[in-house]
Amino acid sequence: MEKLISYPISIIYYLSFGLFLVIFHPIQWFCLHVFGYQAHKKSVDYLNFFLVRCTNLLGTTYSFKNRNLIPDNVPIIFVSNHQSLYDIVGMIWYLRKFHTKFVSKKELGNGIPSVSYNLRHGGSILIDRKDPKQAIPLIKGLAEYIEKHNRAAVIFPEGTRSKTGKPKEFAQSGLKILCKYAPSAYVVPISINNSWKMVKFGAFPMGLGNKLEFIIHEPIAVGQFSFEEIIQQTETAVVKDIKL
Repeated sequence: MEKLISYPISIIYYLSFGLFLVIFHPIQWFCLHVFGYQAHKKSVDYLNFFLVRCTNLLGTTYSFKNRNLIPDNVPIIFVSNHQSLYDIVGMIWYLRKFHTKFVSKKELGNGIPSVSYNLRHGGSILIDRKDPKQAIPLIKGLAEYIEKHNRAAVIFPEGTRSKTGKPKEFAQSGLKILCKYAPSAYVVPISINNSWKMVKFGAFPMGLGNKLEFIIHEPIAVGQFSFEEIIQQTETAVVKDIKL
């Protein structure tokens, strides 16, 4: 029944979602080229505000727990499980004060209005998952960037989205480079729940009435632990609060 009801609602949703992507593409260009980084960042924030509101048409709600745990005015490395693109929409809007930048696959860098432009020009990096060596200097550059500007990197160490919510094993290399070149950073684990249900039927129709939950865990100071301790603590924190 949910799938049947979702067809007309999903059409309205996709029309709204696509419209905002198209509208904000030239707005982003104008803000970046005329006013610079801060204006462009604001345009991306408000794009994602409207994208979140589009998902509200589907009955989607967002809950961010323990945001008060995230330290201010230091580099942040958010480490999370990954279930759908709605993880990213939620993070950009609800964690906007931290200037979140993403480690993304290069395929997203072209062809998607607003999204591709922001990934190419907003401070995120695009890596080729088939060429790990290409990724190393890019991730190093992102780490040095957040270290210098006290901003945040987001990495999904599973490497790909979980279609059922079940977490995959964490890869270590990307996070290790971020920690090495952002030594004053704090790693902040995040557990995401129910995002995969948005696309449980595939791209169309959408899942309805889902409560997306983002649980933020205690920060881990990179300079106070070995990398082996950091990855172990981070993966344990993320996985323990994933609800299947």
